[in-house]
Amino acid sequence: MAYYLCMIEQSYRYIVAVDGIRSGRPIVEGTRIGVHDVIGLYINGATVDDITRELPLLSRAQVYECLAYYEDHRADIDLWVAEQMADSERTE
Repeated sequence: MAYYLCMIEQSYRYIVAVDGIRSGRPIVEGTRIGVHDVIGLYINGATVDDITRELPLLSRAQVYECLAYYEDHRADIDLWVAEQMADSERTE
């Protein structure tokens, strides 16, 4: 009996990338809120409820999906969060 391993591309219900919006980085569909924006808050200690209060356009499900996306794309998101934090430090 032969077994075949196929790679299935992960799909996300709420996460999209749109050329020309947030440099083509992943955002929450229907918003301009980047996944890295959500993760930046989370990394800095915000809970899911804190994030939905800070970003009221997002549902809890959308925040959880950002967290799931982060688990699948950690290296990219960590880089974008670091870039964003460095930019905010320069403007303060």
